[in-house]
Amino acid sequence: MSRAPAFPLSEQKQLLAIARRSITAACAGDEAPLEGELSDALQVRAGAFVTLYQAGSLRGCVGTFDASKPVAEVVHQMAATAALRDHRFHPVESDEVKGLRLSISVLSPPRPVRALDEIEVGLHGLIVTKGYRRGVLLMKVAVENGWDRDEFLSATCVKAGLDARAWREFGEPGGITIDLFETFDFAE
Repeated sequence: MSRAPAFPLSEQKQLLAIARRSITAACAGDEAPLEGELSDALQVRAGAFVTLYQAGSLRGCVGTFDASKPVAEVVHQMAATAALRDHRFHPVESDEVKGLRLSISVLSPPRPVRALDEIEVGLHGLIVTKGYRRGVLLMKVAVENGWDRDEFLSATCVKAGLDARAWREFGEPGGITIDLFETFDFAE
């Protein structure tokens, strides 16, 4: 399996600064352009999720697996989207931005699961799909909640709008498909 790209601390700080500038501008009704020349590492093409926390609670999380753009551009776009368009939350207000803590997950390309024992909690994120329904949970969600593999699968099914036991249909005709991916995570 392809691993998620890793970044040294200097590039992590740059990506977090890009995300914060994007959120600050978006909440003020502006659009912050990407500033300065990007290092080769930030030109790597990869999908990413940007997660926002407020007082330790989730405040927004949006991402994409589309790896057709440089990771810096993906983080820039996903940060603003997480702040304003995560349908689970009302848009972030300008006066909330300072109190947000940001986390970025850079993604490996997903790959199909052939057997459930391939899934390792603490290493893999999951994508569960059935028909038009799709649920994605990052690896860190399972770790933060102390879930085992079955609980992780159940929660991802629920996120897809399916019954929590739908993962038991894996491998059956008309059952769910499961993909897994790895992340490189860092935060403020």
